[in-house]
Amino acid sequence: MSDNTSGAETLGATTSGDGSNPAEKDPADWVTGDEPMTAAQRSYLDTLAREGGEELSADLTKAEASEHIERLQDKTGRSSS
Repeated sequence: MSDNTSGAETLGATTSGDGSNPAEKDPADWVTGDEPMTAAQRSYLDTLAREGGEELSADLTKAEASEHIERLQDKTGRSSS
């Protein structure tokens, strides 16, 4: 990994050392968050909703689906944390 000392704009981030994870961005801040949920999100959300005994709208956005997935993972015990 090299430092960018030229002042040019770059993509990606170097470790900031503050313990934050840029990959864990709030779904409300996603650039594509208002697009329809992906097929993978839809399938996983269907499984989680069935296990959680819930019914959800089938026309969620990516951001909404992500938020429901996190909530239902906690509810069903599938949470990774």
